[in-house]
Amino acid sequence: MTSRQALVVRGGWDGHHPVEATDLYIPFLEASGFAVRVEESPEIYTDAGVMAATDLVLQCVTMADASREAIAGLRAAVSAGVGLGGWHGGIADSYRRDADYLQLIGGQFATHPSKSPDQCTGDQSDNYLPYTVEMTELGHEHEITAGIGDFELTTEQYWVLHDDLNDVLATTTHPTQPYHPWHRPITSPAIWTRLWGAGRVFVATPGHSLDVLENPNVRTIIERGLLWAARTASASSDLV
Repeated sequence: MTSRQALVVRGGWDGHHPVEATDLYIPFLEASGFAVRVEESPEIYTDAGVMAATDLVLQCVTMADASREAIAGLRAAVSAGVGLGGWHGGIADSYRRDADYLQLIGGQFATHPSKSPDQCTGDQSDNYLPYTVEMTELGHEHEITAGIGDFELTTEQYWVLHDDLNDVLATTTHPTQPYHPWHRPITSPAIWTRLWGAGRVFVATPGHSLDVLENPNVRTIIERGLLWAARTASASSDLV
């Protein structure tokens, strides 16, 4: 039996622990029948042969840059049926300057609101807030999130700029606070899928740190999401 091929692309800002974070999920992919290749640069996306042979891309690259050719290669691969998935800044805050990438993903990190200024100490924990991941009606039925109810996290709460092509499985709401400039609660997608040509895209915004990725709800959603995104048997494997 031929294994399916997973390509793990990791790098960017070290604060999201791209090596350790992806290492949490590589054994799962292998146990699920994938042969896993790891690359430390998005420039692998320019290799049409590699991309045509890939069934799933797991990307964990926060910020950083990718060439126009790399983004074009990724878009072409997903359009032809390659699945793309990831979490947090590794997928929703990658290649900020590339509009074509942002359109492919369907959501871009804008901010993560902080605690009250009088509670801030200047480290990452300033942005760790208790919040609820709330399932949508679609989320209650979708295979990625079925059986998982609303759950609480204390970590970065992503405010995401997004569009209506996303199928939103879960949301999170940013409340109004006296020290913030917005005037009403803002609801952002927390988990979504997106169809792009013959391909599937999966994004989960929780995942700032390893303990969040090991949360049973988060881990289950990511594992299911990666399997959902992987190339389907009906998707074309031809890349031009």
